[in-house]
Amino acid sequence: MITTSHILLWIETTADYIDNNSTYLTKLDTAIGDADHGNNMKRGFTKVRDLLPSLEGQDIGSILKSVAMKLISSVGGASGPLFGTFYLQASNEVKGAEVLDAAQLGAMLASGLEGIKKRGKAEPEDKTIIDALEPAVNAYQESAAGGGSIQESLEQAVSAAEKGAEATIPMIAKKGRASYMGERSKGHKDPGATSTVYILKALQDAVSGDGE
Repeated sequence: MITTSHILLWIETTADYIDNNSTYLTKLDTAIGDADHGNNMKRGFTKVRDLLPSLEGQDIGSILKSVAMKLISSVGGASGPLFGTFYLQASNEVKGAEVLDAAQLGAMLASGLEGIKKRGKAEPEDKTIIDALEPAVNAYQESAAGGGSIQESLEQAVSAAEKGAEATIPMIAKKGRASYMGERSKGHKDPGATSTVYILKALQDAVSGDGE
């Protein structure tokens, strides 16, 4: 089962991943964007990390909603609204919950995905967050539906996300700043999809070792 402690650790671990890889994320964004993705994400998750002590004792939905609001208010560019929407829609799926089973976690992730798709009006192969997140959610749900544990299902999700992010390299961007480059956006990995991998890796790390 996923507890509030796992969720808090997930957010803290995400902040670590973003902090440790912010230079790389900005390098990716320099090639096809505004060269600020890493710095924006780092700023947002640093503020989220500062918020975590005040979230102790809250239910999972409330924790995720607070994370969403902080990201939306502190991350610049498209990343704040998009990733903020992910956590906000995820929070709506698990309002009041203290624990989540494998199916509930999958539903939470799926709600976050749908939130981003509606907010960004993006589809697979547009060279966006969706190219990593949608295959990850599908892989998680397929594994969980087949009896896979939370940890096993997250392993499948992370693997699918990594493949999805790599698959953005030859794509032509159809959304966001990168779309202005047209054919020149080919040959570069999407930074948002890469950040998505870190978020999912952090979730996997947060629940590892629990036998779930």
